[in-house]
Amino acid sequence: MAVPPRHIAFYAPLKAPDHPVPSGDRLMARQLWAALDRAGYRVTLASELRAYLRDPDDVAALCQLKQDAAQERARLTALWATDPPDLIFCYHPYVKAPDMVCVPLARNYGIPYVSCEASYSQRRNHGIWTETQADLLDTLHHAAFNICLTGRDHAGLVKAGVPRLHRMAPFIVTEPFMTDPHPQVGHIVTVAMMRAGAKADSYIAMARALEHLPSDLDWHLSVIGDGPLRSDIQAMFASLPAGRVRWLGALDTPSIASSLSQGAVYLWPGCNEAYGLAYLEAQAAGLPVIACRTAGVPEVVSTEAGGMLVPPDDPVAMADALVSLLRDPARASAQGETARQHVLQHHSESAATARLIALIEGLFMSTSTA
Repeated sequence: MAVPPRHIAFYAPLKAPDHPVPSGDRLMARQLWAALDRAGYRVTLASELRAYLRDPDDVAALCQLKQDAAQERARLTALWATDPPDLIFCYHPYVKAPDMVCVPLARNYGIPYVSCEASYSQRRNHGIWTETQADLLDTLHHAAFNICLTGRDHAGLVKAGVPRLHRMAPFIVTEPFMTDPHPQVGHIVTVAMMRAGAKADSYIAMARALEHLPSDLDWHLSVIGDGPLRSDIQAMFASLPAGRVRWLGALDTPSIASSLSQGAVYLWPGCNEAYGLAYLEAQAAGLPVIACRTAGVPEVVSTEAGGMLVPPDDPVAMADALVSLLRDPARASAQGETARQHVLQHHSESAATARLIALIEGLFMSTSTA
C-alpha cells in the first residue's frame, strides 16, 4: 500500500534510537523507526533529550528536565515553522521517562500525537513521579491513539481509563536470522545483558535450573552478552561442571544469528521482562524457547507455537523442559520450526509495517471525513 508522503516526528524519551548503550528499548525504537520508514513515511528525530527520572525524590532532576525540555521546544518551534510534522510518534513514555518536549507542541499546533508502549503503574504515584504520571495520563487521554505492545500494558491503561487503545504485536527484523539451522547436540543458547535487577534474577534462575540437569546429559551453554555484573554472573555458574559454559561477550547481530543457528534450545527465564525481543530473534532462527510464564513473556513465547513456559521459581520444571528437548532433537527441531513460522507470520517487520499503516492512515481518513 502506497502512503502519502507524511512527515512523522519520532521521539523516544527513555532512549533515542541512536543512543550508544544497547538495550531492548533502543532496539524497539530503531525497529519502529525503520517500520515507519519502510511504510513510506518521512521520519525525523524530534529530539535526543533523554528524560529518565530514576529517583522519585530527585526534585532537582525534574527541574533540570523541564528546563532542557523548554530549550528543545524552542528549537523545534523554529525548525517546524518551515517543516512541521504531520504526526508525532512517541515511543515508550512512562512515569520515569515522560514526554515534556513534543506534547505541548502537539497541543499548541494541533499536530496528531500517537504513543506506543506507554504504561501506567498506580504504585509509582509518589514523589516527583506523581506529577509525571498525572501528566502522562493527561497526554494519553488526549492522544490521537495509543498503541499497546503487550496485554499487560493494555490492561493497565484500560484500568486507568485511557481511550483509543490499539494492539500491535512486538516485532523484529527477521532477515538476519533466516539462515538454515544447524543445531549442535546439547547446545543451549542465551542472549542477555549482564546488569542488576531483573537480568541478574534471570541468570540466577537459569544457573539453578542447570544445576538440576542429570549428570549423563550432554549439554553446553553459550552466553552472549556483557555488562557491569559480568564477573558476578559468571560466579553464579561456578558450581557447574567445568567447560560447560562459554562466555562469548557482546556480539553484533550477524554473530548472534550465527550462534543461534547452531543452538538446539534457547533458554532465558525472563524475570519481569516486558516481552523480550531476544526471544523473537531466537525463534526466527528456528530455536524452541524455554522460559518462565511470567510478566510479558507469554506475549512472544507460546506453548501453542513451539515454546515451553514453566512456572516461575521452579528450577526443576525448567530443567525437565531442557531435558525433554535436548534428549529429543527431532522434537526440538519441529518446535523450533513451528516457532519460526509463528514469528514470521505475527511478529515480523512486514506485519508491523502493515499494522502501522492501517492505524496511521485510518486516523487521517477519519479526520478528513469528520
